[in-house]
Amino acid sequence: MEGANLFGANLAEAYLLGANLVGVNLRGVNLAGANLVESNLGRAYLWETNLERANLRDANLAGANLERANLVGANLQRANLEGVDLRVANLAGVKLGKANLIGALLVSVNLEGAELRGVNLEGADLRQANLQGVDLEGANLAGALLWRANLAKANLWDVNLVGANLRKANLARADLEGANLAGASLRDANLEEAEDLALTEAKLCHTILPEYITVDPDRDCGE
Repeated sequence: MEGANLFGANLAEAYLLGANLVGVNLRGVNLAGANLVESNLGRAYLWETNLERANLRDANLAGANLERANLVGANLQRANLEGVDLRVANLAGVKLGKANLIGALLVSVNLEGAELRGVNLEGADLRQANLQGVDLEGANLAGALLWRANLAKANLWDVNLVGANLRKANLARADLEGANLAGASLRDANLEEAEDLALTEAKLCHTILPEYITVDPDRDCGE
């Protein structure tokens, strides 16, 4: 099926275990509940595709276009999503544990309720993404762009945020125990009631800090 055109097809509940779908046009296809475990969807075109509840565990989607796709409740554990385009996609409740999302485009995506433990989001673009209440324990977000992202109440235990851009991000009531914020920009970020902050090497300017923090919230405005 490599390079095939399946535009608009109905493949709901389809059994596609280990299928070769490299470069396939799956725009607008209904793949709800489909079994795509270990399938190869590298560079596939999945714009506005319905993948609700689909099983994509260990699948390869490197370089695929998933813009505006519906991935609600999908299983993408250990999937390779390096460099994928997921702009404005709905990823509510998705399972992305230990998935590879290096350099992925996740602008304005909805990840509320998603499971992201151990996910690799190094250098990913998460501007204005909704990550409220998300479990990101042990995730790698080094160099990630999180401008205006909503991380309120998120679990950020042992998360690598080295060099991340968190300008104007909402981290209210987030738990950052063991998180590495070295070189991270927290300019205009909201950290109200956030827990276990280590801000020694973070960059602060007009940052809203919890009451228990005595650091100057404008410490690095001159940089």
